[in-house]
Amino acid sequence: MAQEIVDRLLNELVAKLERAYGPALQSVILYGSAATGEWHPGYSDLNVMAVLDRVGADELDRAEKIFHWWRGQGNPSPLLMSADEVRRSTDCFPIEFHDMAERRRILYGADPIAGLEIDDRYYRAQVEHELRAKLLRLRQKAGGVLHDARLLLRLMLDSVSTFVVLGRHALRLAGRPAPWSKHAVVERLRQDLGVPGEAFDALLRIREGAEKGRPAEARALFEKYLSEISLLADAVDRLEERGGNENA
Repeated sequence: MAQEIVDRLLNELVAKLERAYGPALQSVILYGSAATGEWHPGYSDLNVMAVLDRVGADELDRAEKIFHWWRGQGNPSPLLMSADEVRRSTDCFPIEFHDMAERRRILYGADPIAGLEIDDRYYRAQVEHELRAKLLRLRQKAGGVLHDARLLLRLMLDSVSTFVVLGRHALRLAGRPAPWSKHAVVERLRQDLGVPGEAFDALLRIREGAEKGRPAEARALFEKYLSEISLLADAVDRLEERGGNENA
């Protein structure tokens, strides 16, 4: 049932983009959890990139109503890029382009990622930056909900997927197996990078409905969660001392 809802929303989005851009629309692709089979209603987003001939004020004007509708479905606005930007931006967004290169679903038009050469010069730095920036943001948000166990638990559930995805990239940078299953990623982090992963695993099980969230234990879980994220960021930092990306 969930997949039917996802497919219906994606088909409607593509139809709206086709009407808005006509022949200027080159491609639409789905990436992220929905393209890997790990999409969970209520927690996961539908991440979409649309490739146009160009992206200027007029194209953004045509996107306004579409984006407003799409955000109303609980998803982030689609990425709009020109074909030239896609080719020139791989050094700025290696995380995103590696994810797209390995797992994507073509919703419309040509495949903009096939044959794309990804520049990994700043890959390690981007992974560490994302980990540390998102950890800072997590602390900021937690500061406002620390005494509300249900909101604290929700904050962790909303963020854990992002940190596990970044953990997969940390494994990739370290030259280790980097599976797509989030639980498999956590196990590899435990084995290869010394991140215990107990909080990550617990939060993933709650998201999946395999375990019930216990607000009374949220504070202790949050303490473990912060520690595991910090250990992961430190592990990525140490990769620079060892020479950075072994996959480059």
